[in-house]
Amino acid sequence: MLWRRLLSLLALLALAVISLQLYFLARIALMSLVDPASTSFQRSEAARLALTPGLRWRWRQEWVDLDRLPTSVMRAVLASEDAGFVEHSGVEWEAIEKAWQRNRQAEERAERAARTHPARARPARLRGGSTVTQQLAKNLLLSGERTLARKGQELLLTWMLEALLSKRRILEIYLNHVEWGEGVFGVQAAAQHYFGIDATRLSAEQAARLAVMLPAPKRFEKRPQSAYVLERAATILARMPAVAVP
Repeated sequence: MLWRRLLSLLALLALAVISLQLYFLARIALMSLVDPASTSFQRSEAARLALTPGLRWRWRQEWVDLDRLPTSVMRAVLASEDAGFVEHSGVEWEAIEKAWQRNRQAEERAERAARTHPARARPARLRGGSTVTQQLAKNLLLSGERTLARKGQELLLTWMLEALLSKRRILEIYLNHVEWGEGVFGVQAAAQHYFGIDATRLSAEQAARLAVMLPAPKRFEKRPQSAYVLERAATILARMPAVAVP
């Protein structure tokens, strides 16, 4: 009968969803012992760059243990991206709500500008309220599509990361895989690319300048010493002493 077929289909769908979550759970549990070689986002970027005609690029990434990094690197990134990292359980709902309100206002301004001056219209610059753990969950195992289902999966992965890994391990994986430019991934590659030094030798000021770039690395890569970057880095530098690190 039709209802039996529907029940069977729903059961298969539920089994597939549970199997996927168990797969993700096993992958994350393994990361407590083994350093992940790459993320889903990195692999998609590598494919994009490889398929771009005439583009000359070189992949830059090298793992560096968290214990070898200056504390200022951790403080700078957390001051810029997630000051409450050590206290929250993976998600900060208040930050998400504020980001949603800011983005709605930015979209409304962009729409008004488009109606008033169509030739100078630009898309709104949207900002997220994601924590470091959420950013890692998104880049580590998910695609770049923006759907409600993918956002729900991101939240599940965030809670898995927080449950199975320590805060230090989450931050270590994040710092070694986050994008810092075209084909530039991880703090070691960023330190070598922008300053020509090892990440273990980064000064507090240099760490702050790298942290500024994280929301839009491809944009800031073109002008890493712009007035905005330097001014924002000074702000982050002032905030760093108050930021707790795991």
